[in-house]
Amino acid sequence: MKQREKFGSRLGFILISAGCAIGLGNVWRFPYITGKYGGAAFVLVYLVFLLFFGLPIMVMEFSVGRASQQSAAKSFHVLEPKGTKWHLYSYGAMLGNYMLMAYYTTIGGWMVAYFFKMIMGDFVGKTPEEVGGIFNNMLADPMYMLFWMVITVLICFGVCSRGLKNGVEKVNKVMMLALLAIMILLVFRSVTLDGAAEGLKFYLMPDFSKLYEAKGGLMETIFAAMGQAFFTLSLGIGALAIFGSYIDKDRSLTGEAISIGVLDTFVALTAGLIIFPAASAFNVKADSGPSLIFVTLPNIFDKMPAGRLWGALFFVFMSFAAFSTIIAVFENIISFGMDLWGWDRKKTVIVNLFVILIISLPCVFGFGIDIPKMGTIQDLEDFIVSNNLLPLGSIVYLLFCTSRYGWGWKNFIVEADTGKGLKFPSAIRLYVTYILPLIVLFVFVMGYIQKFGA
Repeated sequence: MKQREKFGSRLGFILISAGCAIGLGNVWRFPYITGKYGGAAFVLVYLVFLLFFGLPIMVMEFSVGRASQQSAAKSFHVLEPKGTKWHLYSYGAMLGNYMLMAYYTTIGGWMVAYFFKMIMGDFVGKTPEEVGGIFNNMLADPMYMLFWMVITVLICFGVCSRGLKNGVEKVNKVMMLALLAIMILLVFRSVTLDGAAEGLKFYLMPDFSKLYEAKGGLMETIFAAMGQAFFTLSLGIGALAIFGSYIDKDRSLTGEAISIGVLDTFVALTAGLIIFPAASAFNVKADSGPSLIFVTLPNIFDKMPAGRLWGALFFVFMSFAAFSTIIAVFENIISFGMDLWGWDRKKTVIVNLFVILIISLPCVFGFGIDIPKMGTIQDLEDFIVSNNLLPLGSIVYLLFCTSRYGWGWKNFIVEADTGKGLKFPSAIRLYVTYILPLIVLFVFVMGYIQKFGA
C-alpha cells in the first residue's frame, strides 16, 4: 500500500486548515452581523459559541481523518463497527465538497477579475450607481465570468498537481502569510483615515442593548452568533478531516483546532477593522454580501488617496482568501479518487479538472434565472451546502464519535488526545453526546424557517 503523503510542518497544517475555514463569509458577513447585533457584545457571544459549538465538531473531524488515514470518501468505512452503515454518509460528504466548488470557483473568479478592474482604474470617478452597474453587467455576461472561473480552476488545480508538500502546503503558506500581512496594511490605512473613529466605536464598543434590538429579540441575536460560529469553519463535509489524515500523532487535536479557530476569528475581526472605519470615514453604509465587496468598497477606494493601490491590495487579499479555500477543497476532492480507486495524483487532477469545470457552468449561466423563494442557481447551491449538508453532516460526525453504535467515545478520545498539547475535556461528554446534536438540529430547522417562513 502506497504511503500517505504528510505535511512538512505543523505550521503548514494549521495554515491550510485555517485557509479552508477562512472564506469570503469572514469578510462579507461577519463584520456586518457583528455591527448589526451589538459590536463587541456580539463578538463575545460569538466566541462562546465558537468554543462550545464549532471547536468540538472540528476536533471530531480531525480525529476521524487522522485515525482512518483516509479522506471522507473512505474514513467511515475504516472506522465504523462491522455491519453498520455509517459509510453511507461518505456520499453526502463528497457531494458537499463538489457542490461547494460548483459555485465557489465562480466567486473566486470575481475576486481576480476585480483585482484587474481596480488596477485598470475601472472605478475611477464613477458614481455609486455606475459602480453597481459594473457589477450587474458582470453578472449579465456569463462568458466573462466563465473566463475568470476557468482561470481560477486552472490555477488552483495547478497548485494541487504539484503534491501536498510541494504544492498545497508551500503555496498556501505564502498565500496565508501574505493575506495576513495585507490585512494589517489595510487596517492601518483604514483606521488612520479622518473620520474613522466613529466606525471603530460602532464596531468595537460593546453595546449590550443591541443584543435585544433585533426583530426577533435576544433569540435572533443568539441564533446569528450560533450560525456564524458553525458556518465559519465549514464543518460537516469532511473538508477538514482530510488534513487530519495528513498529520502525525505528535500533537493532540484540541490544541490544533483552537489555533485554527483563533486564526479564523482573527481574520474575521480584522476584516471589520478594514471595513467599518473606512465606511465611516466616507459616510457610506457598510452592508453585507456581494454588494459590500463589489459595490460599496470600490466606491470607498475611489474616494481614498491612492485608492487604486489600496483597492488592488484588498482584492489580492480577497483572491487569496478564496484561493485558500478552493485549494483546500480541491485537495479533498483529489483525495477521493486516490482513496477510492487508487488513482495517482496526476490522473485524479485531470479527471476532476473537467468535472469541476462542467459542474460550475450552471452557476455561471444561472444568474438570469430566478427560482421562487430561493434566488439564483448560486443561491440554490449555497442553500443545499450551507443549510443542509453542513449541519446534517456535523450531526453525523457528532453521533459517530460519541455513540457506541458508531466509532464511539473511547476511540475518539484516545485519538483526539494522542500527542502533546491540550486534551479534549471529558467533562463535556454528555454535552457533545446529547445536547450539541440538538443544537445543530436547531440551526438546521431555523435555517428553513428563516428561508421559507413568513
